[in-house]
Amino acid sequence: MPEANKIEYDIAIIGAGISGLTTAAIAGRFGLKCCILEKEPNAGGYLAGFDRKDFHFDSAIHWLNQCNKDEMAGRIFSLIGSDSPKIKTMEKIHRFKGETYDYLLTNNPDKLKETLIKDFPHEEDGIIRFFQAAKNIGTGSLNYANLFRTDESMSFVEKVFFKLKLFRFIFPLIKYVFYSGEKGVPKGLNKFFKDKNLHKLYSSEKDLLSCLFPIGWAYNNGYQIPEKGGARVFIQWLTHVNKKLNNDLILNAKVTKLKIVDKSCENIVFLQKGEEHTIKSKFVISTNDVETLYTKILPKNTVSQKFITKLNDAVLYSSAFTVSIAIDCPTENLGIHQELINISKEGIKRDDHDCGDPLLSDISVIAPSARDKSLTPEGKGLISLLIPAYIEYKDYWQTERDEDGNYIRGEKYKKLKTEVAETLIQRVEKELSIDIKKHILFYDVSTPITYLRYTGNKNGTMMGARPGKENMQAGIAHHQTVVKNLILSGHWSDLGGGVPISVKAAINAVLLVLKKDNKESFNLLAKYMDGKIDLDQFNTSSLVKDYDNSWNF
Repeated sequence: MPEANKIEYDIAIIGAGISGLTTAAIAGRFGLKCCILEKEPNAGGYLAGFDRKDFHFDSAIHWLNQCNKDEMAGRIFSLIGSDSPKIKTMEKIHRFKGETYDYLLTNNPDKLKETLIKDFPHEEDGIIRFFQAAKNIGTGSLNYANLFRTDESMSFVEKVFFKLKLFRFIFPLIKYVFYSGEKGVPKGLNKFFKDKNLHKLYSSEKDLLSCLFPIGWAYNNGYQIPEKGGARVFIQWLTHVNKKLNNDLILNAKVTKLKIVDKSCENIVFLQKGEEHTIKSKFVISTNDVETLYTKILPKNTVSQKFITKLNDAVLYSSAFTVSIAIDCPTENLGIHQELINISKEGIKRDDHDCGDPLLSDISVIAPSARDKSLTPEGKGLISLLIPAYIEYKDYWQTERDEDGNYIRGEKYKKLKTEVAETLIQRVEKELSIDIKKHILFYDVSTPITYLRYTGNKNGTMMGARPGKENMQAGIAHHQTVVKNLILSGHWSDLGGGVPISVKAAINAVLLVLKKDNKESFNLLAKYMDGKIDLDQFNTSSLVKDYDNSWNF
């Protein structure tokens, strides 16, 4: 570890997940000295993964989006280096599996369209219009690759032109946005087809756009997976880049306090192995849980109680219950391939599909080893079962609290974990007509309590605040805080989730730093983000520090 209390940084970053590491790497390309503070012994956050007996588990990834070179996340990674992890397009994407239906979406959506027309010939016209609408949405979404600057970085005139461009993207979607909820989704689907058996494929979706977008992305080859090594390769690559750029990564470092003077952060206090350390930094970028930042790390009353109440009431993504299973044969032997299999119970309310009850909730079945053979010993396999889950379930998963409010995981907790895991395995065996149990070597279970422990995210939420009217009206998403040199990144600075949102937040956080610190560098980065200059023009600028593109997995 660098000698704390003596080093001053340009930027101190709280959290070494993909957003924190991306933030540091982009800032490093502009010659800014960064320090990344991570409370865990390993970097990576939700993408860290874990190892058990020569099996390498991906901890939280269904698939990647927008990582092609001409898409948003791909453009951001390319800006960092040409040695970014290789990705491949998913051919088999999403299997819809219910008690009375079984359909597969591939990167050739017309195959699914033709199958549906064959099974529902009386709905042919509507099915054709549905897939065409999805294709149009997918085509429009490609333009989003140059529409990801935060308006907090823009002048008034820039905001006007940005909103005009954004409107061109949004306008074709307007006729679909009002169809949501238990009654709204069927009403929207009825605009295309009325057969209730066809509606079943989308019985768990919360809005009509969620039915259309996946098909649109599939037309664009918009579903990707890492070519080798699982999602953690992005963490390994970014860690390497930051080392080469002379940024410091400090692990086991829990930030406890930001000292504020004249509305600016003067220094950062963190604990490491029981010892308190202090570092100074011109700017601080926080990727950690925003409510924790505002209520526990910043001095009291720095942020208004009114806004903290809004954060407390924000609509968040659920957490998850995950069963990570090592088996004694390739998953393909059990009929589980590259695609995500969504097992859905029929005849229940829309909200019950993600209620957290293991008997009702949709189950996502993923086979990481079918996507990447390097994750397991030869001839073995990995299966992940995942359902949405909530921290309040069964009286907080049968835990108790210590005097500091930490969850104590006793025998009741362990028993409940096993019961839920066994329930999910039994459901999957029944719905897929396979015998998983006889092939299990061992399995590992994660609950919302687990995700809370390792990430610090409120209630163990997987992806922060959801897009939607409530969060937009409350102004939940923001980069700039009331502290002049404190900026937010990660899932807490934008609505939505996944790798694209995380890296989008990262580049915008750096952009806001540059706006205050170096106008020339700010203009260069803004032009790249807006598509006004290409990668070669960016890399040949004297404002950019060279990176040797030396990572090799």
